[in-house]
Amino acid sequence: FAIGSTVFSVVGPKVLSEATTVLFDGAVAQAAGAGSIDFDAIGRILLATLALYLASAACSWVQSWVMSYISQQTCYRLRDAIARKIERVPFGYFERNSTGDTLSRITNDVDTLGQSLNQGVTQMITSAVTVVGVLVMMLSINAVMTLVALVMIPVSMALVMVVVRLSQKHFVAQQRLLGALNGQVEETCSGHAVVRAFGREGATVEAYERDNEALYAAGWKAQFLSGLMMPVLGFVGNLGYVAVAVSGAFFAVTGAITVGDIQAFIQYVKNFTQPITQLAQVSNVLQSLAAAAERIFAFLDLPEMDEAPAAAGAGEGAEG
Repeated sequence: FAIGSTVFSVVGPKVLSEATTVLFDGAVAQAAGAGSIDFDAIGRILLATLALYLASAACSWVQSWVMSYISQQTCYRLRDAIARKIERVPFGYFERNSTGDTLSRITNDVDTLGQSLNQGVTQMITSAVTVVGVLVMMLSINAVMTLVALVMIPVSMALVMVVVRLSQKHFVAQQRLLGALNGQVEETCSGHAVVRAFGREGATVEAYERDNEALYAAGWKAQFLSGLMMPVLGFVGNLGYVAVAVSGAFFAVTGAITVGDIQAFIQYVKNFTQPITQLAQVSNVLQSLAAAAERIFAFLDLPEMDEAPAAAGAGEGAEG
């Protein structure tokens, strides 16, 4: 259903471009006094486009329902399996591991796996099919314009890598300073009586303010630099639109393509870059899924207690 929804939505702009072409040709003919706009043909094309998008929406709805059902069923069975496993693991496990960690596997890890399964897998399939489908449609319109559009991709990736490299060190510092600040707060609260007894309130406050200022500096730098990513991608994308429009106008003048093809191609350029960004975002979701699944199945694979040997027959041969 995800593939069907994507295919219908990818074909839509190409069909809609036919209406643009009919409208443009009719307007030119009407201005020259040699004809008029064929609104009947435009109406038929618009109805066909509407049918495609309705079919895409229907497939998307069914796909969402199916994936929600699958993810919730998976969570239900995993919770049930973990609950049964708890009754069979040796007592030594609970001596070596905290109760909170076990509960986290039942709640947080299972919920993370379910959400990642529902969102990540579907998005990955949809984005991959969209990239392939849009690339095919772009090549079917004009190969040279497709190459012009593809040139923007390595430029975008290079700029993204620069932004990531600049912001990553600040994210690392932010997490390190956050951990240090939390540790300081925990030690101060747990040793409050000792701090008061030795008169260290002022020094403790100064240390907290110093770490808090460092955390603030690392935090805003990380957020500011990472926030540059979308404006940079938008700027490069706009340059791509301009390049596509200029090359499209040239091919339209020479009669190689129609005005509707230009409109469809520009829409495909936008649809081509979006799933690439989504695939990068999905990788984080899939990493969370893998981490949660590893913790869950590590618990389910624990050795179990041996059943009491022949407990029911322990009294055989005894005489009352």
